[in-house]
This record gives sequence, C-alpha cells and structure tokens, in this order.
Amino acid sequence: MLEGSILKQLVDGRTEPDTTPLNYGVYYKNTLVALCHALEDYILTSGSAPLVVTAFQRGKWYLQEADRYGAIADKAQKIVIMASPEAGFHDHPTSQCPNVTLVDLADNDPVAQEWHLMILSPDYTAMVLCQELSEADYGKAGVPDNDLERKFYGFWTFEPVLVRETVELAIAHVDPYNPTLAAELTAALDHLRQQNPAMDNPEAADVGHAVTQVVQYLQDRRQDLQGDRTLQLLEDLDQNLVSNELQAFLRMAQLVDLCDPVNPFASSEVVAFLEMMGQLLELPAWQLQRLRVAGMLHRITPVADASPLETEAPSCPLITEVQALRLMPRLRAIAAIITHQSERWDGKGHPAGLAGDAVPLESRMLGLVGEFQRRLAQARQQAPESAPVATLLTQVLASCQAEAGERWDPKLVEILGLMVMGLQQGMSLPMIPTKITLGAGLLNPDLDDQAPLFQSSSELLSR
Repeated sequence: MLEGSILKQLVDGRTEPDTTPLNYGVYYKNTLVALCHALEDYILTSGSAPLVVTAFQRGKWYLQEADRYGAIADKAQKIVIMASPEAGFHDHPTSQCPNVTLVDLADNDPVAQEWHLMILSPDYTAMVLCQELSEADYGKAGVPDNDLERKFYGFWTFEPVLVRETVELAIAHVDPYNPTLAAELTAALDHLRQQNPAMDNPEAADVGHAVTQVVQYLQDRRQDLQGDRTLQLLEDLDQNLVSNELQAFLRMAQLVDLCDPVNPFASSEVVAFLEMMGQLLELPAWQLQRLRVAGMLHRITPVADASPLETEAPSCPLITEVQALRLMPRLRAIAAIITHQSERWDGKGHPAGLAGDAVPLESRMLGLVGEFQRRLAQARQQAPESAPVATLLTQVLASCQAEAGERWDPKLVEILGLMVMGLQQGMSLPMIPTKITLGAGLLNPDLDDQAPLFQSSSELLSR
C-alpha cells in the first residue's frame, strides 16, 4: 500500500482487535466499473441526499463518467471528485454544478493511484476503496494492454462506520488543497449525523435493494464480456464478477450480524455448528460446503415462524427477499435451504407447510442449529458472568428437546445432544472468520445440482 494513501491510512488506523475485518481482494477494472455504477445508481432511487466523495486517478476517467455524475448531482447533497487534472477536466457541464467540486491532485499524491467511491447518507452508505497495482506487482506479464484488465487491490463495503471513517480521512486529505472545502465537508458530515445520531449503527442502512442491483449489474457485465475478442483474461474477468456477486450477499449478511448487539457472531457460530452436525451425519464434502454457504447467509431472510423470544430480539432492517439469491444460478439450492429453514416437523411452519422428511434436510439442520445458537447467545447475555457455559448449553438444549417431534426433527435433536455433550466435555467449536473476498471460491461449479434437497435424517443415521 502506498504511504500516505487513504487506503493505507484507514488500515493503519484500525488497531482495535474487535474491528470488522476489511476483507481485501483484487478487482479488475471491469468489475469495479460495474460495481461502482450499481452503487452510484442506487442514489437515484434511494430517496437520500448523500455526501459523495470519489477519486478517479486521472481527469480522463472522470470525463468518461461525467454525464452520469450530472444525474447523480441532482440527487446528492455534495459531490467531491479528486483526480490529476487533464484537458477538459474542469470544462464539463457537471463540473459547473454548484454542489460538485473538483480537487486537482498533485502528480506525486498517492491518491492519484487510487480508485475510491464513498457514499454517505443517513439511510444509504456504500464504499469502494482500491489502489491500482504497481507495474512491479504485475510481474513478468506486465501491465495489460486492455484497460479493463487493469487490477486494483482493496475492498468494498456497505458498513456505515467504515464509510464515515474513510470520509473523514478524505476530508483531511482535501484540507491542504482546499481548506474551505474541507470545512464545508466537515459541516456536511456533522449535519448528517445530526439528522440521524445512530447513522454509525448498521440498523440505519437499508442495503437489500442495493445488493440486488449490484448483482444485476455484475451479471449484465458478464453478458457484455461474451464474445469480446480483445480481452486476454476473459475467464479471469468472468470469475471476478461471479466472486463479487456472492460478496454482495456476504457483505449484507455481515451487516445483519453487526447490527445485532446480542448476537454479532451468529453466522460464524451457526456455520461451525452445522459443520459439526454435518460431520456427525457423515455428509459428503459438497453438501458440507452448501451448508457453510447457507449458514453464512441464513440471516438475510426473516424467519416467519418466530417464537416469542424471537420477536423480542433486536430487529434488523437489513433483510432482503431471499428471492434475490436466485439471481445467481449457483445459489438457487442455497436459496431453497434458507427459504425452508422455518418449516416445522409437524407441518405447521412456513412458507410451504412441509412436514417430516418433506422438509429439506439442510433446512431442518439450519433451522434447528440457527435457533439453538440464537437461544444460546441470548442466554449468554442474560446470565450472570459467573454462569457456567455447560449449564447454559444444557438449558438451551432442553428447550429444543422439548420441541422435538413438533418443531424439530427428533433425529437431529439427538445429534444436537451429542454435540452439546462434546462441548461440555471440552470439545472446542472451531470458528473460522468468513473470508468474504473468496467469493466464487465458496461455490463449487456444480453446487446447485449435486445434491437432492430432500433426504431423511433417519436414513443417514442408519448408514
């Protein structure tokens, strides 16, 4: 990372051990164009008037997007565009808009090597923060001839706290160039926080529709790639787009956890429990992988069959229709698993009223494990600090056992009992943080087609 760049300043400033991982990745320019267009265009329909700060590297890249930014300026409170100046940079009509200000970066400014987009409003936040690879980073292959194949290192996010922190760094970077503008931006940021004092809380952000739009834009970009003979890295570009489609859902799921002060580690713990249960059932590797992805994403859809405890839990507006997952062919089976997690063994659940083995096995597992983990998290919060974990595990297990045969598959409750016994005897629950930027690496090419969804846990246990 370049010394003095906004990306490096953000990284250096994140010293707290419990801060959210930034999940860096490598992005082709082709991907960043689609991603930024989706995040920018959502401003046109979000109903908010955000503060927008961008870095375009050079003025020529801004000129390619200047017409689009004219429409965005009609909706935005303020737009700041940082770039190395070039002919025509200041002459475009968008640059004359009263709420658009250009900042001419010095040639030796490290931000001139960065690609940034920061969108901050009380109800919509998004950010792309990337730095172009150096010539040495490309290695023997050298810098690609096609502009769309250029590579950038960084990350993107919907997390309000990160966006606000980065906007503050950008304001500090603007200050030596234009102190008046920096003061104006600081006042605008303060005003946004006065409008919504809780804007740093992810509960204030509604990204469901934005995620759907991101996925759609990335898929459209994949269609545009087909048949383009000028690209040398067509397959790599396609995979980079697919990876970011899944990243969009994973980032939304991450926000759902972040906005829950009672249960901020729900997804990682549910994944760990699912893997333990899957191993006890001797499920094949592809099915375990499908369960991992379902566990990571299970909170992006509401559980319709809420118990009284669930209705008392902190609500989170960061919930999108699970139908959005079906935009990705490889996630259709995952979408079905998540959709049916609130079915009941006795057929009184939702959404389809399925009963017994008619409920997909993975949905039965996800429903039971997800609810067990949620109750355990709530018990940990409500219990005295001195309460033994083994006692809490016993209490929560007993509540699930009382519902066996009605809400839960009795055989899976037996497996859960074995898991709790192991944990009480010292077995650890390995939790591996989700590497969001693995993206498509989490999905086998055949993940959607390999396995039947409807399986009997009794048959599995008798093998």
